[in-house]
Amino acid sequence: MLNTFSSPPIYSKYVKLPRADDPIPPTIHNNPKFYPFFEGAIGAINGTHIACTPSADERDACRNRKGFTSQNCLVCCDFEMNFTYVLSGWEGSMSNATLYHDAQMSDFAIPAGKYYLADAGFPSCLQLLLLYCGQ
Repeated sequence: MLNTFSSPPIYSKYVKLPRADDPIPPTIHNNPKFYPFFEGAIGAINGTHIACTPSADERDACRNRKGFTSQNCLVCCDFEMNFTYVLSGWEGSMSNATLYHDAQMSDFAIPAGKYYLADAGFPSCLQLLLLYCGQ
């Protein structure tokens, strides 16, 4: 399944990285609560854990912080809920920051002047706006 969804034709047809010249999303532009404050936002990024059943040799690496075995997948989507990037196949023990670093080192490019909304599991940098969730 992993190879099917992360390879052409499915991935190349349904997953599109944003470009620097893409217009401001209507969700942002048409809402005075969001525009002009989030005009550079192109979507949201987060890791998601997908339950898996690894071999005995891989079980410890796949055990996440909540105790079950999973794969951690880095996923980005735009404000229309379209996938713009997917990085899958990492063990559940990997952090979102590690997945983000790996994606940046390989094929994940964020256009200059644009950024994704992210949570505190990601590094503080110009390409990510970390949301504060106080208690």
